[in-house]
Amino acid sequence: MMILYLCLPLQLLTLMFSPHFSLSFTAIMSDSGVPSSLVNGPQNGFSMKHDVGARTDSHEQEAVYDIMRATGNDWATDIPDVCRGRWHGIECMPDKDNVYHVVSLSFGALSDDTAFPTCDPTRSYLSRSVTKLPHLKTLFFYRCFSYNPQPIPTFLGTLGRTLQTLVLRENGHVGPIPDEVGNLTRLRVLDLHNNHLNGSIPLSLNRITGLRSLDLSGNKLTGPIPGLTFPSLNILDLGQNLLTGPIPSTLGACLPLIKLDLSRNHLNGMIPEKINGLKSLMLMDLSYNNLSGPLPKSLKSLSSLQALILKGNPMGPGPTTIPNNGFTGMTELMTLVLSNMNLHGPIPESLGQLPNLRVVHLDGNSLNGSVPKSFKDLKNLSELRLNDNKLSGSVPFSREMVWRMKKKLRLHNNSGLCYADKSGFRDSEDSTFNQYGIKLCDEDRSNNNGGSEGSLGTIVQHLSVTRQKSEPTTTNVVSSSSDAPVLVVAVTVTRLLSLTSLLLFTLILL
Repeated sequence: MMILYLCLPLQLLTLMFSPHFSLSFTAIMSDSGVPSSLVNGPQNGFSMKHDVGARTDSHEQEAVYDIMRATGNDWATDIPDVCRGRWHGIECMPDKDNVYHVVSLSFGALSDDTAFPTCDPTRSYLSRSVTKLPHLKTLFFYRCFSYNPQPIPTFLGTLGRTLQTLVLRENGHVGPIPDEVGNLTRLRVLDLHNNHLNGSIPLSLNRITGLRSLDLSGNKLTGPIPGLTFPSLNILDLGQNLLTGPIPSTLGACLPLIKLDLSRNHLNGMIPEKINGLKSLMLMDLSYNNLSGPLPKSLKSLSSLQALILKGNPMGPGPTTIPNNGFTGMTELMTLVLSNMNLHGPIPESLGQLPNLRVVHLDGNSLNGSVPKSFKDLKNLSELRLNDNKLSGSVPFSREMVWRMKKKLRLHNNSGLCYADKSGFRDSEDSTFNQYGIKLCDEDRSNNNGGSEGSLGTIVQHLSVTRQKSEPTTTNVVSSSSDAPVLVVAVTVTRLLSLTSLLLFTLILL
């Protein structure tokens, strides 16, 4: 089996895709088509305990002892048979002679649910003995060398005949990514996330034609993104580096891409139109770069996209607008983040026709005009930021929508925005709606004031008795402040006359 580690923002699939946080998870994929002299599937000590004739290859056992000592796990040398020792972090497979070979080694406390051997970060190192495991498919180290920074060993390149998953996450590795990594031509997963690697992305990686997940994020890599062409790539994460230059159009040839994250670099130029072939793409995060406009027409071709995050790009040199039909057809879109992009012009009505939208951030731009009336039909919308723009006119939100979003609805710093008297804003306490920074629309204010003086209206309650009900019901009557005393007196007189008539009728009967 092969472990594919994916790192995704708050909700990919609301997932999965929130633009505010990341979530790590594990997906299991089969390793079909890889020649092997081994039989059955990977096994650990638990599944081998009843296999009386099984034994671990003696040379590989000594190699495992060396690797364990190098990570501060000296206790492992007391285990007489490492494949039958009943400890997690090692997987073995037998050959036809029932001799077991190590196929997977994992170190580091990935979560409370994993029981991989932890490393002593003050003295751990990656032992050369890993090259003595000729059947090794997975090598996983997590937070093992952070107190003893070291380069990624070049000898790992000798594992190219079998290695399929190489994960070296948050280990404090320094220096460049060795060219020898390109010799690992059977790799499916390469994960070097959150180290201190520098230098450029080696062109030798293009030799790994079967790569499915490439995560080099959270390092100090420099230079342009090379023309990567991985026909089977699902995950590409180069975020949080120091990469420069344009986004290569060759990425449009990575047709199976599901996640593309190039955020927080120094990339420039326009978003290439050739991304229109990425029909499987579900998350695209290009935020916090120096990208320029206009927004490509090809965006609406990304029919599977669920999260589009472009915030923090200046989109110059001139003003950039949101195309009228720029997102038409993106019916799966849940998260749209276009904050602080120097966007001008109106918000297109077509945005309100994307039924699955849950998070929309358009704040910090120079958008004008009114909020599209179609926004009231976004039944799944739970977070909307329109603050710090130049919007005007009445906000078309229902009471249900306003209460659903609560503080996640941000409208402040739009001097022309207001709410209608019959909108959802009118149904709440004034103190609650002051947080939105909008006021009652002038025409409604004028109507409530009777065209001149007075307050917004006086709420007067009176009792009405119907023939159908024995209980009195409360009815609201809105009047101007000048007529309120007259109405109250009239209601009081009516009550007294009714009581007097009732008493007279009672006396007559007596």
